[in-house]
Amino acid sequence: MAALYNRTLFQPLFLLILGISIGVVSTLCFQSFYFTFSSLPYFVQPPSISEQQPPHPPPPPPPPPPPPPSPPPPPPPPPPPPPPPPPPPPPPPEVQDLGSNETSLDVSLKNEERLGVLGHNMSDDELLLRASSVSVEGDNATYKVAFMFLTPGELPLAPLWDRFFKGHEGLYSIYVHPHPSYNDSTPQDSAFYGRRIPSQAVYWGTMSMIDAERRLLANALLDPSNQRFVLLSDSCIPVFNFTTTYTYLTGTNHSFLGSFDDPRKSGRGRYNPRMWPNITIDQWRKGSQWFELHRDLAVAVVSDRKYYPIFTEFCLPPCYNDEHYLPTLVNILYAHMNSNRAVTWVDWSRGGPHPRKFGWVDVKIELLNHIRFGYGCDYNGNATNVCHLFGRKFLPNTIGPLLRVAPSLLGFHP
Repeated sequence: MAALYNRTLFQPLFLLILGISIGVVSTLCFQSFYFTFSSLPYFVQPPSISEQQPPHPPPPPPPPPPPPPSPPPPPPPPPPPPPPPPPPPPPPPEVQDLGSNETSLDVSLKNEERLGVLGHNMSDDELLLRASSVSVEGDNATYKVAFMFLTPGELPLAPLWDRFFKGHEGLYSIYVHPHPSYNDSTPQDSAFYGRRIPSQAVYWGTMSMIDAERRLLANALLDPSNQRFVLLSDSCIPVFNFTTTYTYLTGTNHSFLGSFDDPRKSGRGRYNPRMWPNITIDQWRKGSQWFELHRDLAVAVVSDRKYYPIFTEFCLPPCYNDEHYLPTLVNILYAHMNSNRAVTWVDWSRGGPHPRKFGWVDVKIELLNHIRFGYGCDYNGNATNVCHLFGRKFLPNTIGPLLRVAPSLLGFHP
């Protein structure tokens, strides 16, 4: 019993001592070795350093992301659109087959369309400035006569003039200055159709008459083919056919403008001393307003800036500009270019402020021949009895008799 008790007591003591011994020995053993616990679960011993594989180099850092592609340069601006093509030139007017005259007419009309001769909107100052800068010589290849009609309205003698011009296209130009309120009713087959220029009102005895004359000259000067310039009224008629008239005017370098010294009250008596010293009494002249001018003298008239203002200020009724301005201007500056006579006939035999008027009962061959051959004058240094190419004042009711005598007397047919 005692033995069993001792054995029972000894066994726990033995186990205690054995456990302590194992613990001491284990502690000593653990202190003799290197352990890495951080990488081995449950304290498993890692391989020795000699057995360790060399560490793998760290993976290279990822390549930097490629820079974002630079934005493509903006596309170049599109080239500006080409300018629109110029409008095609207007078609040339249809004309008759006139042989050698056809080319001249075609060129002339194209020039007038290009220059806007009859359809411009220039003021008088702009028009005169432009006309004063044109060539004095003009275009000698085509030698034309400009017929300029100053009229209050219609041209009642136009049928006679139409027969005068017929067949001579390309050798003349026509310009008509009516009152601006006139309602034009010219037939399309007339030589006067479409020949109206921009106009202003004209009052007898005032400077507006000179303005109208210079306006007509300026418009006609824009056509370089015009070399001679005739001023006519609505009561004028031709007393020779076109060929004779054209040859007479183009066969001389002189102009035909009446300019004379009138000592009477109706002449020198109208001189204003306030015009001195620019215009003296000895330079003062009188004459008919119905003139015919060479191109160089026509340019001089529209270019005048000195004497025009003097007449505007100091030539007032009973001084009449249309009787004194051009005769005095030409006498001062261009006397050597003038024949000092007019080619338009009028009858002053009855006296008074206006010439005689002729009605249908006056239209006789004797009267017309008197106008044609009843006077003597000088032409290119030679004496001649052909001094007048036109006559006035013929009333509208003379158109019938004039058309009846035209074939035999004037040489052109209805």
